[in-house]
Amino acid sequence: MTDQTYTLEVSPPTARYATARDYFELLKPRIMGLVVFTALVGLIAAQSITGLVLDPVLAVVGVLAVALGSGAAGAINMWYDADIDAVMTRTSTRPIPAGIVPREEALSLGLILSFVAVLLMWMATTVLAAALLAFSIVYYGWFYTMVLKRRTAQNIVIGGAAGALPPVIGWAAVTGTAPLDAWLMFAIIFFWTPPHFWALSLVAHKEYEKAGVPMLPVTSGTKRTRFEMFVYSLVLLPVALAPVATGLGGMIYGVSALLLGAIFAAMCFSIMNSSVGDDLSDAPARKRALGLFAFSILYLFTLFAVLLVEHAFGLHYQVGAF
Repeated sequence: MTDQTYTLEVSPPTARYATARDYFELLKPRIMGLVVFTALVGLIAAQSITGLVLDPVLAVVGVLAVALGSGAAGAINMWYDADIDAVMTRTSTRPIPAGIVPREEALSLGLILSFVAVLLMWMATTVLAAALLAFSIVYYGWFYTMVLKRRTAQNIVIGGAAGALPPVIGWAAVTGTAPLDAWLMFAIIFFWTPPHFWALSLVAHKEYEKAGVPMLPVTSGTKRTRFEMFVYSLVLLPVALAPVATGLGGMIYGVSALLLGAIFAAMCFSIMNSSVGDDLSDAPARKRALGLFAFSILYLFTLFAVLLVEHAFGLHYQVGAF
């Protein structure tokens, strides 16, 4: 891939001022929602398994800190990637490339929220939780955004660690520790991230190529991407079942992980043996890739929702582990 240089194309002055919604969009609220949810599951599971109870008010503050930290990382990402966002059709309407919010304001928002988030976590919970939250912000805002994304096709694989940390942070907020069960939840999200994101990149790889971002379909082709998605789905299957062996997940979780994992792997296998991504004008193929992307979100949400229900209502103790 040839090196290309792009400059930020700022739209002409808009007829309106930036609204609270515009600034909220800088925080990547859809990502924030999943981050907060998985952190909450880690927090609830830690209380259920260890018997330690975090004061409800402090728990709310801790979850709020995770939300602010996620938003902070998102704003820093939006600030740095404004040139890429301006080139890609999918992101060109974001607040910065649309000329609604100045780049420096996005950076200021990200830095301020980072400080507030880590401070709140430290005051309300534990030093380890605050340290992990700070690390996750730096990892996503600097290491993934500024180092990995524009330099390696493994950006999503390595960078996925940032999005996998929230349940560990939630657990550490209660206990001040990060045991195996917390890292099993981390591993599920970590191995889920590549096939999840590559499903989207299959239908957007020309956009990434135009922006000079070395996503796997750009550097290695769509066939290689489809193959690696299937491999990751196979690895994810036993990883997602591992919590049953430790007692983190009960029978309900185990059955859910097995069924959902089998469906996910089957969908990735079907995509692997297709031409999805080869012809971007092929509407049915595009629909299949986006369908897998949507299912992957349902997959992760359902797994963690089952864990939440089991631990919130003590069901993992009632049914036991395998």
